[in-house]
Amino acid sequence: MVTVGALRAHLLAARLAGVVATSREESLRSYRLFAARDPRVLIGIDPEWSWEQRDLIGLMADKCGVSADPRHVSGQDVIDPERTLVALEAFAERLALVARRGAPVLLGTGHPHRLLGFYAALADALSAAGCAVLTPAKGRCVDITTQFGLRTYNLDYVQGVALVREPGAPDPGCATGAHTHSPLPVRTALAAIAEAGGPLPELVIGDHGWVCGAGQLGFETIGLADTDDPALFVGEAEGRVSVVVPLDDAVRSDYYRPLTRYVLNRACLSQ
Repeated sequence: MVTVGALRAHLLAARLAGVVATSREESLRSYRLFAARDPRVLIGIDPEWSWEQRDLIGLMADKCGVSADPRHVSGQDVIDPERTLVALEAFAERLALVARRGAPVLLGTGHPHRLLGFYAALADALSAAGCAVLTPAKGRCVDITTQFGLRTYNLDYVQGVALVREPGAPDPGCATGAHTHSPLPVRTALAAIAEAGGPLPELVIGDHGWVCGAGQLGFETIGLADTDDPALFVGEAEGRVSVVVPLDDAVRSDYYRPLTRYVLNRACLSQ
């Protein structure tokens, strides 16, 4: 069992919180693009409110603990570990609720190289609790616009967690996959469920477009997000995302294991 104190220390030591690798310049660029309604940064959220860069700085200061000073334009971002811990508690509560109902869930990641293990452990625990871990549209093609132009990917699942791969990628079912912010994979998965007549997920768990794309469609979503991903926090502020955990989403995959143990223990899902 991981205590709150031990997890706080780990968050800081692993730079999941505290001073993180994400730069202030990266985050401010994302806020500017979000304010301009750039779809690369909206990642599936269609904001109801008007969000200027100064509004987003204020939101991210409140949700993550980054500097609220718009004159602070360089250096590394900072995530308040207390905000991470509070959000992890809320995240675990949502897992516990869906587990008690034995409800269907859908998990997906745009960071398979880093976060697959975290989500796979959740999928395994929820399945053991009686939840159906959905794997719709496996092998379906998804056309995603990237910085290199339009690229076609295939939707795949590893240990119950959705990800996308480039066509012809070796060893289907292995842990490697493509990094993406796109909401199109989750839209493809949800459309396939609807076409087949359900059951629809009662909770979608993930990051990037998996959270924003599903939340925009009215599904309950929880996920993880870095300081340069304002869309998830806007979705939370506007009521379309239930819980967002602020942390660095691109550290070594094994650094997320204490978070996994902590969340599963708090959700009474430890095996």
